[in-house]
Amino acid sequence: MPTQTATQIAKLGGQEITYTLTRSRRRSIGLQISQHGLRISAPLHTPLSHIDSVLQQKAGWITKKLAQWQDKKSLALDWSLDATYPLLGDSWRIASKPTGEIAMARSSSQELPQPLTIELTSRQIQTFVLSWYQQQAITCFKQRIELYAPKLALPTPPFRLSQAKTRWGSCNSRGVISLNWRLIQLPLHLVDYVVAHELAHLIEMNHSKAFWGVVGRVCPEYRDILKELKKYG
Repeated sequence: MPTQTATQIAKLGGQEITYTLTRSRRRSIGLQISQHGLRISAPLHTPLSHIDSVLQQKAGWITKKLAQWQDKKSLALDWSLDATYPLLGDSWRIASKPTGEIAMARSSSQELPQPLTIELTSRQIQTFVLSWYQQQAITCFKQRIELYAPKLALPTPPFRLSQAKTRWGSCNSRGVISLNWRLIQLPLHLVDYVVAHELAHLIEMNHSKAFWGVVGRVCPEYRDILKELKKYG
């Protein structure tokens, strides 16, 4: 029997929660919560009453996690000419130069007011915007690393752009820092926190009290900044 998927509704903690139920040849019930909502995976012949019982047992956890995702600020991008694209907290758009070439301009800018007269597919827009993002990210991240490394008495380490799904940054045992290109969409003080965090790992390769002490030397408000960063999905 093939996998079966359906939409169901459960009442948890006084709330009606819509979830996606997928039945397949598995042995246990699995729960997953993401930006897409609640997803349940269950064995093929599990009664709905049993699934509901499991949901009731996990009701507090489910409603808490769903609320956290609802509070997150989405960085999903729409590949269209009318879309806006965040860069370091500012809003940018695709505009046209007097020559007819396309370029990126601040939404509030009057420098490139020309209406677009060409047709672009969503794939062409995606390629153009992602290339722009990566160029901006490389320039910005390099500058911020060069700014913060001396504050920790560190030589400037090599870095690369990352496309990680769940990490803003990382640091490997060879001393190479990876920074997620999507960071360039966030306000600069959040970028600076991630840079400081990864540089601190060159001194303390852990998350010990000593590590947070290093972070605090260059980013004393890191606790508040970390809370803000967690709001971005």
